[in-house]
Amino acid sequence: MKQQTSFADLEYSARRKPTRREKFLTDLDRLVPWPQLVALIEPHYYRGERGRPPVGLETMLRMYLCQNCLGLSDEGIEDAIVDSIAVRRFVGIDLIE
Repeated sequence: MKQQTSFADLEYSARRKPTRREKFLTDLDRLVPWPQLVALIEPHYYRGERGRPPVGLETMLRMYLCQNCLGLSDEGIEDAIVDSIAVRRFVGIDLIE
């Protein structure tokens, strides 16, 4: 499902040259077989029977992969999601919701 475009997304898409991080994450998104990876991990992923509901598996997997490739800590990936539109798009998080 396509989300409504925000003003920040419109401003960001008007840029002419993509950043190195954006190119890297676009290539990574294209190369990783997401459905197969999710299907492999899903039987072992926390189902949320108690406590807080879990974050979606693909979102969490994208966060971990991005965190590992960019050499970020847990707090670093949280900051990158807030600060970087390229990371936010790769992970699939919309800050408006």
